[in-house]
Amino acid sequence: MSVPLLGFLLSAAAGSATGIGAVPFLFLKKSISQRSINSALGFAAGVMLAASAFSLVVPSMEMGGPWRFIVGFLLGGVAVDLADRFIPHEHFIKGHEGLDSKRLKAIWLFVIAITIHNFPEGVAVGVGAFTPNSYSIALAIGIQNIPEGMAVAASLLNIGYSPIKAFFVALLTGMVEILGGLTGVMVMSISTKVLPYMMSLAAGAMIFVISDEVVAETHTGGNERLSTYFLLTGFALMAVLDLVMG
Repeated sequence: MSVPLLGFLLSAAAGSATGIGAVPFLFLKKSISQRSINSALGFAAGVMLAASAFSLVVPSMEMGGPWRFIVGFLLGGVAVDLADRFIPHEHFIKGHEGLDSKRLKAIWLFVIAITIHNFPEGVAVGVGAFTPNSYSIALAIGIQNIPEGMAVAASLLNIGYSPIKAFFVALLTGMVEILGGLTGVMVMSISTKVLPYMMSLAAGAMIFVISDEVVAETHTGGNERLSTYFLLTGFALMAVLDLVMG
């Protein structure tokens, strides 16, 4: 199998995991509590953090040294920050961010928010296909997408969306990762010399999202301590899986 095709397939598989997380909500008549949503997102944050550290940060520094890592890492964070500042989007808890836009419905503003979140994950999977860590990166993103899909579907049910619509929106947010994966593959296909930069860039983008979006969302409403323990659990699980997978 060619590496670009592997990158596409892995990003598609990881992205579709949001749909797996949303499946139970097709059969629920009511949603789950905010406490449960925050716990799921905390777990997802821990998995993302471990994947960034062990499968992206460390290999990037080993391949390109500290300066290439620092440049790519900071660029990744700045890129997400700029998108967050200027692209109109909506969070369930933090509310509206980015430029004002009265033409877009709230549901699409929410989808855009998840797109900003998930695109860097897709890039990480696409770039990871060019490394020995391809499967561990895709597995990590897929694992964290399951509770993320649960959180998206539950939040949509809480504001009155039907189970079937909540499921398809959750699945749609994961499919964004295919675009990110293709972006990573295309950049790497032009020149593999940028691999250390791209790995650190993906890590910087993901860690920015963890701190600015995921942790911020879970640390409201009195569930901070519980969410933190689930973050530790997710990190520990992914660290062990990364060791087992080599």
